[in-house]
Amino acid sequence: MTDYGHELQFGGFLTPDAGDPDRVVDLVRLAEQSGLDLVSFQDHPYQPAFLDAWTLISYVAGRTERITLTGNVFNLPLRPPSVLARSVASLDRLTGGRIELGLGSGAFWDAIEAMGGERRTPGEAVRSVEEAIMIMRELWDDTQRGGVRVRGRVYQVDGAKRGPAPAHRVQIWLGAYKPRMLELTGRLADGWLPSLSYLQPGDLTRGNKIIDEAAIAAGREPRAVRRLLNLGQAEPAELAELALTEGIGTFIAMIDDPTALQRFAQETAPAVRELVDAARRGGGADPSAGVGMITGPDPVRAGAAESEVFERIGVRPTPDDGSRLLPDQPWDEGARPHLTPAPDASYSAQGGAVGQHLIDVHDHLRQELETVRDLVDQVKQGTIEAARARSVINELTLKQNNWAMGAYCASYCRVVTQHHTIEDRSMFPHLRRSDPELVPVLDRLTEEHQVIHGVLEELDRRLVEHLKAPGEFTELQRAVDRLTDTLRSHLSYEERELVEPLARIGMYAGQV
Repeated sequence: MTDYGHELQFGGFLTPDAGDPDRVVDLVRLAEQSGLDLVSFQDHPYQPAFLDAWTLISYVAGRTERITLTGNVFNLPLRPPSVLARSVASLDRLTGGRIELGLGSGAFWDAIEAMGGERRTPGEAVRSVEEAIMIMRELWDDTQRGGVRVRGRVYQVDGAKRGPAPAHRVQIWLGAYKPRMLELTGRLADGWLPSLSYLQPGDLTRGNKIIDEAAIAAGREPRAVRRLLNLGQAEPAELAELALTEGIGTFIAMIDDPTALQRFAQETAPAVRELVDAARRGGGADPSAGVGMITGPDPVRAGAAESEVFERIGVRPTPDDGSRLLPDQPWDEGARPHLTPAPDASYSAQGGAVGQHLIDVHDHLRQELETVRDLVDQVKQGTIEAARARSVINELTLKQNNWAMGAYCASYCRVVTQHHTIEDRSMFPHLRRSDPELVPVLDRLTEEHQVIHGVLEELDRRLVEHLKAPGEFTELQRAVDRLTDTLRSHLSYEERELVEPLARIGMYAGQV
């Protein structure tokens, strides 16, 4: 458990709706009047349904007096760091120090490329953020003599003049999820800004660990990195728990409803501050109270012997910490068979690549799962209407005409079903023939595929029902939570059991 002792801040994550710009401005002013500390906007320059984030921030800066403003997060591939540095510093001076910089490496590469941006590999994307931070901080430092020169692999600046300096030391908060970006956050950034809807159970703890270790290695105090979190509406006790056990110092609510936004500022925020203050003084909020997650009976964790095997393979399966959203599960996790890896087996580099491929495919499914959850969550909270959700998905994800919520789920369900079909019809039979001891595990995995198929069908039915009765979310949310529990559990179990034999045997005959 980690409490970095940061003074708590509360903010809003508002949709930059181009269809009703006056309403967006009114919400910003309401946020300030209600006492929120900051307001942020997502930055998708390729999305015509949204106002340009930088233009919007500049405009609302002139309509407000106190509140801090930031992008959440600015799209670096479409905003050159030297120009962004000038913009940030200029507006920070004009507002008396009310601008912070949320920064992201880019994600929707097809859309970025369509706008003239450069498609980058994951490694290039991380490198671009590191070089951008160096360039911007150098340009902001007008106490040094001479021009700025950074000859990076992504950005090159050769003699750019320094200044203007911002009115205050602008904080750079990174939207980071993967280890390399988290490590960079610990080394160079001022804050970590993920969205809860894109995190899996345990990701906050794991992310904090990577950031803290990187900060210490760089000679920094872990506390120097503020932990921020985008999230939906939540009870004060849940937010206090996140502050006390995960070190979250800034809560940014994804709310576009004026009444809910005002309630978050005037009721939730003071209650959270009171709970955290009481706990820090030695009473009140119980850090063991949890945040609505239920611990399952069979978290998939590798033992010492298995960890040593995975170390030799050079591949680490995704762990399952046992967290569950629902109290009941469609299978008995404690009854799963396990295969003990042979201690003297040998693994080639190609074998390790085969095991890693399974994890990579699963990671794609996990990312798509979070997109499904995020979509339903935004519609449920009123952050976007169902019609707008359809529009955003059509533009940013699969680019299909006449898109609907149900169609996206159907597409995702097909991806999962296709993945399981490939396993059942080709990979599993090969493994059965190659290692008879795997048969009980493969039988169990095949059974779980059938269960997940039923869970997917149930989610599809609930989406159809929601389109008929859009005000009812209980069963739809339960169906999404059921899919989350089963798929996360199954994928982790499958990786733990199959990475080793795949690295040893291969996915198909003669592969290793």
